[in-house]
Amino acid sequence: MSGSPAGAVPFLDLAGADEEIRTQLDDAWDDVRRTGCYVGGRHVAEFEAAFASYCGSRNCVGVGNGTDALELVLAGLGIGPGDEVIVPANTFVATAEAVVSVGATPVFVDVDPRTLLVTAAHVDAAVTRATAAVIVVHLYGQMPDVDAIGRSAAAAGIAMIEDAAQAHGAAWAGRRAGAVGRAGTFSFYPAKNLGGVGDGGAVVTDDTVLAARVRSLANHGRSATSRHVHDVAGRNSRLDALQAAVLSAKLRRLDDWNARRRAVHQRYDELLAPTGIGAVAVHPLATAVHHLEVVRVPADARPRALAGLTARDIGWGLHYPVPCHRQRAFAVAGAPPLPVVERAADEILSLPMSPTTEPRHVERVCEALVESVTQRSLRTAS
Repeated sequence: MSGSPAGAVPFLDLAGADEEIRTQLDDAWDDVRRTGCYVGGRHVAEFEAAFASYCGSRNCVGVGNGTDALELVLAGLGIGPGDEVIVPANTFVATAEAVVSVGATPVFVDVDPRTLLVTAAHVDAAVTRATAAVIVVHLYGQMPDVDAIGRSAAAAGIAMIEDAAQAHGAAWAGRRAGAVGRAGTFSFYPAKNLGGVGDGGAVVTDDTVLAARVRSLANHGRSATSRHVHDVAGRNSRLDALQAAVLSAKLRRLDDWNARRRAVHQRYDELLAPTGIGAVAVHPLATAVHHLEVVRVPADARPRALAGLTARDIGWGLHYPVPCHRQRAFAVAGAPPLPVVERAADEILSLPMSPTTEPRHVERVCEALVESVTQRSLRTAS
């Protein structure tokens, strides 16, 4: 595979996917260079329009990164000190970080034991008079039951915000990630299903007023009518033109790359399911895009699994071994335990997943994993 030692199976093959569109990426760079417009301009506007349409949303605002996208939505909704925001504890810390950054308090909740995603029941149990929003995290490339969570949010009078940083192109009952809640936030970090050549992010929303607030806040609080008038104290969080041009080129391939990820996941499932090493479940109404291929192994066997994969030059990851509510930055004395998240943190293991991952690579990964965990071959373990 591109960029990897002979015989190695990388955790993520960024170079391989980029090589497929090398000409388009070269053209994007040349076009941006010719314009001399590196911040804002035509390339950003074109990408924003294309990504809004792709998600099925009226508005898209390109910003500096996915964490900023979350923070800007919260600020745009007026959420801050004294407010609580419900956050699944099984997520990257950026979700909680954004809540803290606006002065609000994250309230961590447990997740479904099969999908490891938040549910409406968890939201219902966490709502208080101080609750202002719930951030629904589409983790690993799969959306949870946003219909049920949306009904819970509406009944409680709180905003449902989608953290879709790992779910570009994912859907629930035919509706794409980002277009279901009050707003959806995306990261274009290079490792994402739709990734740039550096940091980048976006907010998508049908709420035109909220989109205008986010755009102003992200551009130093500027007025929509004059660049010399600043209506609010904002910040600098803008999507660069080069990132937008690259993302436009990649967006045209996203559905194909996601379909190939689904095929890789299916092969993993075919090989591992009979062995008792189970992948995180996919809900029948969810169209997953498999940003990560997460399986669960017995906690006492995970060190052997990691050592076995490493010895065979196979990449791996852990998403996430320390839940948010156990992180020093967010831990609260006396907070209730979250047993599903805590158990999963000791068992999860992310396997190689890229659009360029081939069946032979999947077979090699599965052989190494099963031998390390069960001390048997893949064939006998099945």
